[in-house]
Amino acid sequence: MVLAVATATLTTKQRAARSTVVWKAVMAITGLLMVGFLLFHMYGNLKLFSGQAAYDTYAEHLRTMLEPILAHRGFLWIVRVVMLAGVALHIISAIVVTKKSLVAVGVGKRYESGKNRSGMQRTYASRTMRWGGVIIFVFVVAHLLQFTATSLRTDAVMQASAYARVVFAFEQWWVWLAYLIALTAVLLHLRHGIWSAFTTIGLHVGPSARRNLNALAWIVAGVLWVGFLAPVTWILITQPAIPTVTA
Repeated sequence: MVLAVATATLTTKQRAARSTVVWKAVMAITGLLMVGFLLFHMYGNLKLFSGQAAYDTYAEHLRTMLEPILAHRGFLWIVRVVMLAGVALHIISAIVVTKKSLVAVGVGKRYESGKNRSGMQRTYASRTMRWGGVIIFVFVVAHLLQFTATSLRTDAVMQASAYARVVFAFEQWWVWLAYLIALTAVLLHLRHGIWSAFTTIGLHVGPSARRNLNALAWIVAGVLWVGFLAPVTWILITQPAIPTVTA
């Protein structure tokens, strides 16, 4: 009874804040999980600089990792399922938090702030989280279809060599441009998202911590942007020949 009375005395904004705590935590944890995946994926992509043999060996190792404990490609499917669940939860939590925030503060007022002369939140990244997320989602779907769904490839070289698929794609300027746009959306999304995630889980105490988290967010986002863009830009500039299947 006391709890019910106390809850009833909360303002609309306070009730919305309490009801979104769990969803914000889910969004933060799944976001950080995806950052970890991106760092690992970026490291693998840097092997493109080492040539076909090194990159194809790396790609094949991912398919055979933890064999015979797991079936062939078992590790990859576990990663895919976990990441798919993480992405789904991240999107759902973002939608729930956004809707509850709009209900609490009113449509059109969500990004208002008294901390800036423009009357809006201070960073461009924080105001573009939603459309940036949409761009990233569309890009990820296209990326998976292009590089993972090898059954869509009729050419034997494209089916057998991951390196050949990457070179074939990024020798085309429009593919590189689409990649650049998507990576820039990722940069802005991560810059705000990393800071927000660590803040949500409680790593935010005082102005010094705020500055450190902001710096960390920029560093991680910047490393990912450069790390993903560098090898494909090298491919675009050098235009290496489409390799043959290695024995």
